[in-house]
Amino acid sequence: MISRIAFRAASQAPLIARRGLHATPARMGGYHYPEGPRSNLPFNPLTRFFWLRYLSYCVVGFGFPFGVAVWQTTKNQ
Repeated sequence: MISRIAFRAASQAPLIARRGLHATPARMGGYHYPEGPRSNLPFNPLTRFFWLRYLSYCVVGFGFPFGVAVWQTTKNQ
């Protein structure tokens, strides 16, 4: 029974490999959303001080757990 399954899979391999994704049509101009790139984001990365807000968000988000851990280990028990 296992040999039949293996034979069936081996005989269908060329049929599966023949179907390529290059044959699918391009849709929506290469973007996933019809409005264009960056339309699905809840913020605007093209503003002037976006880099500063993003950097502060990353520093606070990454540093907060470490700050809590230090505070918990140094407080009086």
